[in-house]
Amino acid sequence: MTRFLTACAVFLIYTTVSAQQNNPLAAKDARAQKQWVDSVYNTMNLDQKIGQLFMPRAFSNQGAAHKKELDSLVAKYHVGGIIFSKGGPIRQAKLNNQLQDQAKIPLLMAMDAEWGLAMRLDSTYAFPWNMTLGAIKDNKLVELTGKQIGQHVKRIGMHMNFGPVVDINTNPNNPIIGNRSFGEDKVNVTEKAIAFMNGMHSAGVLSSAKHFPGHGDTETDSHKTLPTIDFDIKRLDSVELYPYKRIITEGVSSIMVAHLNVPALETRSNYPSSISKTIVTDLLKEKLQFKGLIFTDALEMKGLANSKEPGDADLAAFLAGNDILLISEDIPVAIGKLKEAYYEELISEKRLEHSVKKILSAKYKVGLNDYEPVNETFLYEDLNTISNDVLYQRLMENAVTVVKNNKAILPIKRINKKKIAYVSLGDDDGSAFLNQLNKYTTVDHVTANHLDELLEKLKNYNYVIVGLHKSNDSPWKSYNFTDKETVWLYEIARNNTTILNVFARPYAMLDLKTNTNIEGIVMAYQNSEIAQNVTAQMLFGAIDAKGKLPVSVGLDFPVGTSYETKSLKRLSYGLPESVGMNSYKLKKMDSLINITLEKEMTPGFQMLIAKDGKVVYNKNFGYHTYEKTQKVTDSSLYDVASLTKILATLPLVMELEENNTINLNTKLKDILPQLSKSNKKNITIKQMLSHYAKLPAWIPFYLHTMDTVTKRASVKYYRDKSDSNFNIQVAENFYIRNDYNDSIYKEIADSELRSRLAYKYSDIPYYILKQYLEDYYGNSLHTITQDHFYEPLGANFTTYIPLNSFSKEQIVPTENDTLWRRQVVQGYVHDQGAAMLGGIGGHAGLFSNANDIAKIMQMYLNGGYYGGQRFLKEETIQKFNKTYYKDKKVRRGVGFDKPQLDEVGPTCGCVPMSSFGHSGFTGTYTWADPDNNLIYIFLSNRTYPFASNRKLISEDIRTKLQRLIYEAIDY
Repeated sequence: MTRFLTACAVFLIYTTVSAQQNNPLAAKDARAQKQWVDSVYNTMNLDQKIGQLFMPRAFSNQGAAHKKELDSLVAKYHVGGIIFSKGGPIRQAKLNNQLQDQAKIPLLMAMDAEWGLAMRLDSTYAFPWNMTLGAIKDNKLVELTGKQIGQHVKRIGMHMNFGPVVDINTNPNNPIIGNRSFGEDKVNVTEKAIAFMNGMHSAGVLSSAKHFPGHGDTETDSHKTLPTIDFDIKRLDSVELYPYKRIITEGVSSIMVAHLNVPALETRSNYPSSISKTIVTDLLKEKLQFKGLIFTDALEMKGLANSKEPGDADLAAFLAGNDILLISEDIPVAIGKLKEAYYEELISEKRLEHSVKKILSAKYKVGLNDYEPVNETFLYEDLNTISNDVLYQRLMENAVTVVKNNKAILPIKRINKKKIAYVSLGDDDGSAFLNQLNKYTTVDHVTANHLDELLEKLKNYNYVIVGLHKSNDSPWKSYNFTDKETVWLYEIARNNTTILNVFARPYAMLDLKTNTNIEGIVMAYQNSEIAQNVTAQMLFGAIDAKGKLPVSVGLDFPVGTSYETKSLKRLSYGLPESVGMNSYKLKKMDSLINITLEKEMTPGFQMLIAKDGKVVYNKNFGYHTYEKTQKVTDSSLYDVASLTKILATLPLVMELEENNTINLNTKLKDILPQLSKSNKKNITIKQMLSHYAKLPAWIPFYLHTMDTVTKRASVKYYRDKSDSNFNIQVAENFYIRNDYNDSIYKEIADSELRSRLAYKYSDIPYYILKQYLEDYYGNSLHTITQDHFYEPLGANFTTYIPLNSFSKEQIVPTENDTLWRRQVVQGYVHDQGAAMLGGIGGHAGLFSNANDIAKIMQMYLNGGYYGGQRFLKEETIQKFNKTYYKDKKVRRGVGFDKPQLDEVGPTCGCVPMSSFGHSGFTGTYTWADPDNNLIYIFLSNRTYPFASNRKLISEDIRTKLQRLIYEAIDY
């Protein structure tokens, strides 16, 4: 007792809490609450009053015997509430309603849903663990998490969530708290806990801070034994009790008392805190002035039950000052012992009334005075909305933490100068991470059976991204490196520039004896698919790195370690709601998509939507052909036809314009001397690219090479095998004479101009510009575009002559050409003129996928900047994205197509005049909108098997989809 008195003296250092503190169980309508509580209490007999103190556990996945037992506890023993455990949402809702129907006084329903209902229920959502939330600097996001979880809890008929956990995890070896803690910094833990609590309260759900007086610095699990917290009063006050003092003043609804041995607070040896009056009443209720509900931790836990007979712990816990006895070993026995204690006046009526009225007050506060059953209709849907993923992604975007960044290796820049490998460690899947990495550049998954083999394979790579992937099933799963993995990691880092990504709790880093050779270390905290996607995006500078380390990991990485990185304005990836679009409104496109496929307007297609620099819709539909042998995937390559104009030729022209090599008023005679005596010599670049230059729409060069008798390609011009005179490949086993390109350009030079100056779309300008660009650079358009744009952009699926880099099966066929090439055109450009130039045209010839085109279009929207590089000046793009002959009824910009000036045109008519893009003959379309920062891409092969199939065009499918996209913008 002397020791306790000394302890009390030391407790004077506690912050005094006003005795007038607001009761966290008080409702806004306090008078009505008191009337209801008093009226209910006055009708209760002793059995009902004592029954209110108990909260048994219920499983919704167990059978009739368990249900019968619960029925008895509710109807016969009058328990005051239920704590639900394992099961499913629909089953739990049914069981909840059934039990409430039997209760004379509505039951207070509660759950452990620390990271969401998925902590206990299948088919429900798991939000990030507290350790992950602890890395987030913006506490408003934690509050949103508490609110979202609170809404789920309330929707399923629960009134209380046993959270937040306020244990300060200062012991890395803690077997039971760990990821359930917000971290080791007491201030951060407290602020996060308060934010989480406020979020739940805003959803109308009661909170419960746990595990009092602090379970963060233990190496044993109180479920199995009685842990000891062997610190002095000063340490307990400054660390373990710090969050309780603050969260009490902020109005926490309840506190759960743990089963701990705390010698500094309780003089009796190995006496659990949950049954200690000194701790529960003297400290929590009187010193800290807590007026809310006090719960025991589960009374069946071995940390308590090992030393007591059934019912003894319940009685001791109530006498210690607890209000609700959680998961008693034997409720009927325990009730008997409490009744006996009441009759023996060990428990007074006043003491019983104190707790029972607190319980009734809590029930009133959550609306049990006007109880309504859980509505089972759409319950699953309500608990699994898109908003969960939107919040989860936002949380991970703010949590992912760079803890080491030597030489500013992150974010990864100049990707065209790097050959990158990915090595997976751990025992869980990392495919989402790898797939997301490959959206930015080529990243090869390198595997090996032994270390020497791995190091040999990695010799040709200058960057190695290593991922430690550990199970995301629960926060208690193993998180450690194996000895083999640490050895492999050291050797990789010794030989290669290495970036380590830890998809596990931060303490995994303690397994590493050194990190000297690892240039970059990223803490991702969890191995969920969203965590993997977000981490990959951060590595490549699509998003900032914002998180801070919530715990210390050895001497190298103290708590709070953080290297913030800035976005390089590469595309990020997320959900429509994250950029103000509506997923459900986008579903309106489904019927149009189905019609497109059912009516065979095209065998399949890719479709992408990006807004505010984030790809929010990237889907593939149908097959490469109507034979349906190969599905369209992200990596399917399409012949983009005339999109080549703005994706290849135009950016090169813009480059030369902004470095003053040419300008919009430059005449053709000045860039191509061979045109100096032609009728085209005075046409300007501006006129030509605005399609206001009297140029013919196109010239069917290939028809001039057909045998008029056989109606086949003439042997004068073609061979089926390559030789020194016929080595320009047009298609498979189809080669044209080497000198025929001269004939093409001569025919262009000699062609007649149209008689009237008016708008007329023409391919001819891009033949001319191809010749000029290749002459100027002394290289092919293929090489120039790769060097200047595609490789630096990470557009690794964008290329001319795709069969040089990709398998034929990956390339979508465009037509069964029965006239000229007499074959299925697959891997070769569809456009005849570009094909005759060897597949490399200024107007056609490019192959790509939707994701790569989005990178180029986003570069335009970024004002010429992407991935940390400036490709073009913003004013240059604006100069070309301008309609110079609008008064002449020319809608076109300089190279870019623009919205229609009247009712008919290339868009839905719902886009601003600042927008721009292009369409292609094969069924392709891309459009960018600076006003709404929106990109839309549609790639198809509507020309397969025959180009005469114009259903896609006649039905305006591409622009109808565009209209639905704009209708899905919520602001």
